[in-house]
Amino acid sequence: LCVAAIINEIPGDFIETGVWRGGACIYMRAILDAYDDSHRRVFVADSFKGLPPPNTELYAADAGDVFYQFEQLAISRQEVEENFRKYALLDERVVFLEGWFKNTLPTAPIDNIAILRLDGDMYESTIQALDALYHKVSQGGSVIVDDYFLQPCAQAVDEFRTRHAIVSPLLPIDGHAVWWVVEHA
Repeated sequence: LCVAAIINEIPGDFIETGVWRGGACIYMRAILDAYDDSHRRVFVADSFKGLPPPNTELYAADAGDVFYQFEQLAISRQEVEENFRKYALLDERVVFLEGWFKNTLPTAPIDNIAILRLDGDMYESTIQALDALYHKVSQGGSVIVDDYFLQPCAQAVDEFRTRHAIVSPLLPIDGHAVWWVVEHA
């Protein structure tokens, strides 16, 4: 999808919300080099502290979620930066948005998005990313949802798509993830 965005000249940057060790973002940045695209940026949005405890007063779908207890999900920004360095891909076009999505995404310094990749596991993380960023995705851009197999994430996506009358079909990736083409003007 990143290659298609470049070839089809879809305006905008690439962003992943929830990056773990940074692999997908590193891949996005490598694609920019491979296609000699020097104007797009890759936004790396993560708390770098793992997932938040569920806020069930606001997001009932996250009741019982225990991801916040998984220390292996708390990968530091320094480790992610080092992973970019291993491939000589850490430069000014890699922009880190460090903090909880509710604090960083609404004011993210990104005007247009060609690829919006969501990997937040929870209802809260998914809906916050969609609410803050979806309107910035360019016509013909793509939304990728890594955790659609998780019920709270799927619920957030389905409710968002219904609320905004999004009819572009959800296309499967690997039995866990889905994607769709953004059709708004």
